[in-house]
Amino acid sequence: MSKVGHVHSIETFGNVDGPGIRFILFLQGCTLRCKYCHNRDSWKINAGKEMTVDDILTEVLKYREFFDASGGGITVSGGEPLIQLPFLIELFKACKKEEIHTTIDTSGGIRLTNRTEPLLDALLTYTDLVLLDIKLMDPAGHKSLIGVPNDHILAMGRFIADAGTPLWIRRVIVPGLTDDEADLKETADYIKELNQRGTVEKIEVLPYHPMGEHKWAELGLEYPLKGQRAPTSEEMEKAETILKAGLE
Repeated sequence: MSKVGHVHSIETFGNVDGPGIRFILFLQGCTLRCKYCHNRDSWKINAGKEMTVDDILTEVLKYREFFDASGGGITVSGGEPLIQLPFLIELFKACKKEEIHTTIDTSGGIRLTNRTEPLLDALLTYTDLVLLDIKLMDPAGHKSLIGVPNDHILAMGRFIADAGTPLWIRRVIVPGLTDDEADLKETADYIKELNQRGTVEKIEVLPYHPMGEHKWAELGLEYPLKGQRAPTSEEMEKAETILKAGLE
């Protein structure tokens, strides 16, 4: 019997979470507490819809012709997908047997331990690409905005880079919170460190948006960043220029 995962939602024909047309599987459960989270209902662990690997693969294979035509595949996001490592390993193993491109969209939200490292090693053997979200380098700022320290997240990035897995580094630009010039430059230095093996393929700078605010309201919760504005095009360009120096 195939392993069972806890699923938050599914999106078909995604085109922003990896190359080509993607089948996006959002897994349930997260260890981070981002104040600007747009999937607030994905935090609870061991909740969501239970689906087997076979269930998901059946759905994924319906879109094979679109993957083949566009260079796409499956992207597993969250929540934090690495919470469900055994399930993710079996899913990606099944996908690779079908020659489907596999991508993980993660915030690096689990710690490296004697238990998780062998599982991560196994997972990365079936992983074509990792999208890694580096929210902030400053530990205090990260704890305030994200709710947890960032030491394990930075360690996860190094682990993935050392494994030789291709990386896209992502940064959400929240004006006044994640766009500090010194922090962006420190992030660029971190990217340069990760890229010593030449595995960082791309840097994506993503604008903050309040589209998840309604989900907080539906849960009876106050949105922590109410009134927060989106970044200007100039702010986005400045952040992108600084971060891309990490690839020079």
